[in-house]
Amino acid sequence: MSAIVLAGGSGGLGAATAELLAAEGFPLVVSYLANALRAEKLSGIAKLVQADITIAEDRARLLDAAPDVYGLVVFTGDPARIADPLQTEAAMLRSHAVNYLGPILLAREAAARMKAQSMQGAIVLISTMQAVALFPGSTAYAAPKAALLHAARILAKENRGPVNIRVNVICPGVNAAGMAEASIASGKYDKYLQEKIVSRFGKAADVARAVRFFLQPDNYVTGQVLTVDGGLTL
Repeated sequence: MSAIVLAGGSGGLGAATAELLAAEGFPLVVSYLANALRAEKLSGIAKLVQADITIAEDRARLLDAAPDVYGLVVFTGDPARIADPLQTEAAMLRSHAVNYLGPILLAREAAARMKAQSMQGAIVLISTMQAVALFPGSTAYAAPKAALLHAARILAKENRGPVNIRVNVICPGVNAAGMAEASIASGKYDKYLQEKIVSRFGKAADVARAVRFFLQPDNYVTGQVLTVDGGLTL
């Protein structure tokens, strides 16, 4: 069975996805940026690779760890929270690199390898509900994530054909995992529960199941964006 690469897959959403895929027998390669201790919890089910996907050499090393790659899921991201207006430019540049440039370059490079091996593969990029709805103060984070949606659809169109590589995007809502955990703990999103806009906050398993859907070998979906937010952005 060919491998699936989970870039930035040691966090909450990635770990839940890794456990789901491992239970179905998929060989996994999981990358992490700096938190080796957290990543080590997945060592029994995945090959671990330290990599910064904004660096070309690290992207190549990550893909080299799965020479027969079938699937790529990119979880990496930076919340780009700005406490001081003077930090805005630096935060936006960092967000562009982490939330857009690194993921889309890795996706393009993985697609090229799949094509070279005649692999009918699947790529899933993780964006955010803030890329499909307007949240004040989210420009630094949301704009690169929105660009990721458009670039992913272009990549999907470029990779149709005899060697069909499907490219799709998931936009999680407020999840009790990953970057949103701190916001939930602060009460930032309580109003959505109090006003009964959503019945609960999302779980990592909600996103993991969506990833699994897009990775199914006989899946007939490409170039699409799936918002997993319980209806919050409606």
